[in-house]
Amino acid sequence: MSVLPDLHVHYVQACQNLSQPENPFIASVLQEADKNDEISTKGITLKLAGNNHLVPVPRVTDDDLGVLVSVLDQAAFVTGLDLAYNLLTDAGAQTIATFLQENSSLQYLNLMFNDIGTSGAELIAEALHSNQSLVHLRMTGNKIGNQGGMFFASMLKINSTLKKLDLGDCDLGLQCLVATAIALTQNKSLKAINLNRPLLCSQQEETTVHIARMLRSNSSLVELHLGKHEMKNFGVERLCEALYGNSSLRYLDLSCNNITYDGAKFLGELLKRNKILRILDLSANRIEDVGAISLSEALETRNMTLQALSIVSNNITGEGLVALATAMQSNTTLTHVYIWGNKFDRDTCVAFWELIEMGRLELGCTDVAPYEVDGEVFLAELSHGLGKHRYWAPRSAAAGPGAANASLEIVPVSEY
Repeated sequence: MSVLPDLHVHYVQACQNLSQPENPFIASVLQEADKNDEISTKGITLKLAGNNHLVPVPRVTDDDLGVLVSVLDQAAFVTGLDLAYNLLTDAGAQTIATFLQENSSLQYLNLMFNDIGTSGAELIAEALHSNQSLVHLRMTGNKIGNQGGMFFASMLKINSTLKKLDLGDCDLGLQCLVATAIALTQNKSLKAINLNRPLLCSQQEETTVHIARMLRSNSSLVELHLGKHEMKNFGVERLCEALYGNSSLRYLDLSCNNITYDGAKFLGELLKRNKILRILDLSANRIEDVGAISLSEALETRNMTLQALSIVSNNITGEGLVALATAMQSNTTLTHVYIWGNKFDRDTCVAFWELIEMGRLELGCTDVAPYEVDGEVFLAELSHGLGKHRYWAPRSAAAGPGAANASLEIVPVSEY
């Protein structure tokens, strides 16, 4: 049952009862929350991330967390908890697991980049077997390993509430990725999953084959991150074959792989027939001019549904970049384009300057800005991109609707 928003008062009392010193960071966040007039009607997220402050703060420890959850037990209006970049270990994971089993209001939990290991992952995953409130969980950067990932794969076969799961940078292994793919052939509730940067020893792309097989039958997944999978053209072809018949996937992240122009040709053919995909991230591959032209041809005449494309750092020269700019003249749906890290020539700079000047491409929707020196146009880098807020977000609103973001700001999960 919800109580009046006196979180700070309850926290001070709990510290005294448990003989635990107050954490001034937690105290200040709770005081700030108490001032929110809509706290008891709309619900709030307590932002206790330890990395986004100009003045260093004492990061949350396992002991601090124990006191905090004793306060939140009766605070049903707290629907989100951001504990990223703190000092939580497996002991803290046990506290979280108990809280998830007893709490029926928490919808968002961010534990990214703490020190939670395999046993902590097991506790949290088992708690989600019975939890029916949590919608979004971020475990990014906790070294749970292959075994820890297996616990989450098993959880996905049981849990029907979770919609977004982030297991990026968690040292997942081949066995865990295959198990996750198999689980997602049965799971009908998960909308978004991040499987970036696993530790794979094999070069046979077994994981990509299993994920492609999953996409043939899964009709609920909207967002899929497969960055740093050492994926080659063979794997891209398998994914494209699966996506011809997929009716749900709207955000595909293939960044930081080994995809060349042949892989981009497969994606170009996919874009000609697939009218579902909205966001495609090919950053840090090597599609070169041939690949960029293949994508541009599809976007110029055959695909009017893709909204965002990132081809950052793909060894593309002016020929491929100008082809993309030309495609954007006739394609009015593609609104977000990211090209930095390629080889700009004069024609590239002029082409994108024209797009921005005529209002076809907004500065908030690309990562380049034109400037002029002695009558010649150049492009400077803007700090934008599909991964802008993947690892860090400011305490204020991260980005306005439609702005470049890593968490479906362009196509919200809730729409589907």
